[in-house]
Amino acid sequence: MANTYLTKTSTATGTNTKATFSAWVKRSDISSNYPRLVSILPSANNGLEIFFRNTDTLEIKVKFNGATRADLQTNRLFRDVNAWYHILVSIDSTSGTADDRVRLYINGVKETSFGTRINPDQNANMKINASGETFQIGAEVGGSSNNFSGSLSHAHWIDGTAYDASAFGETDATTGEWVGKTSPSVTYGTNGFFILKDGNGITDQSGEGNDFTLGGGTLTDLKDNPENVFATLNPLDTADATDFSSLLQNGNNTLTGSANDKGLRGTLGALSGKFYWEIKANDEGDTLCVARSDVRLQINNTSGTPSTGFWGVQSNGAGANINTYENGTFASSNALQGYASNTIIGIALDMDNGKIYYSFNGVFKGRDNNSSDPANQTNPFFSSLPTDGTFIMPFTENRSSGGSTYYNFGNGLFGTTAITTNSGNGYSGAEGSSKFNYTVPTGYSALNTKGLNQ
Repeated sequence: MANTYLTKTSTATGTNTKATFSAWVKRSDISSNYPRLVSILPSANNGLEIFFRNTDTLEIKVKFNGATRADLQTNRLFRDVNAWYHILVSIDSTSGTADDRVRLYINGVKETSFGTRINPDQNANMKINASGETFQIGAEVGGSSNNFSGSLSHAHWIDGTAYDASAFGETDATTGEWVGKTSPSVTYGTNGFFILKDGNGITDQSGEGNDFTLGGGTLTDLKDNPENVFATLNPLDTADATDFSSLLQNGNNTLTGSANDKGLRGTLGALSGKFYWEIKANDEGDTLCVARSDVRLQINNTSGTPSTGFWGVQSNGAGANINTYENGTFASSNALQGYASNTIIGIALDMDNGKIYYSFNGVFKGRDNNSSDPANQTNPFFSSLPTDGTFIMPFTENRSSGGSTYYNFGNGLFGTTAITTNSGNGYSGAEGSSKFNYTVPTGYSALNTKGLNQ
């Protein structure tokens, strides 16, 4: 969450020339104001900070007695809001090779392209493991400013050893992807720690007892992880360059406010397979759809000619008719009434048969208001989706300024509210563990990378 950060104060002095930071990082708010991954400040003029710049590059900066010891700014941009990045910073000021005194690895590969590079002097005191220093993750020391917005997993700090990326990850022999080691064989040292592991949160798993406290906000354990990435709404895939940065919250799973009938797609789509997700429609006027990946991002029914490539529903409020959009055709249903605010809408997308099903508070219905069954392919809401190799993706159009629309792609939350109300909410299949408010139809999975690779 954007106002969440972790903090601890060191009580012992370690090694000030060698250290390693390793973590898996997933951004949700890009182009923000210098969000801190790590901030270590024993005093105002000393310390280490690792942060994203407002240009979406990554910077590593070390200061001592007010002077810059080291400063590395990448040319690489970190703008993929669907990606987990493994970021490793290795510090060894004793190295005889200047460029090896501060090393950066991204997904196992040593970074060599920097817009700015200032290396520390050999044997420089980096002031990184001093007694009394404040170590914060997710915010700048001195308060909760410049917060990181996104997710972090498996965060390590090593006091006294400069490891490379191979200590914390390896290349999967089957997929060729960089994957993390859940229990790396490393020596943590006096001030070392291992947090954010498998739901353990702020409790140090290194054996050194360097636990953190929650400095602000709420720490949430998500199903999304580096080995199984769940869909979210995509702030980069919007209509007419509309800036959704101020309208998306909660890891890009909540859409709030108004964007003047503009829409945005999800981060994942499908060519085949069967997928399920849920939406809590606090803002009942939003249009809840799926869309082709190659169409413009605006329904624009005000002219009476909605765009092709959209399939979805929009409520006019409880007791009123429901609007439907079907690949260029707009209609108002006389049989199925609109849903009220806070209704949980389930979407079952069947790409194998070109069909989509809608449930309302757990009950699947067709446009004729009769029951439907996605598992048995009976009475679909729409049956005209392409099955010709066209990507279909979640899509929403924001139409009003009154409320919020909460998406749950399997992480188990609507906004910041965890799902706890339904006994059928847990689901674990070939796509991994996910959590929904209502039972997932048989044969359907969460929209995540494991589900897409089944």
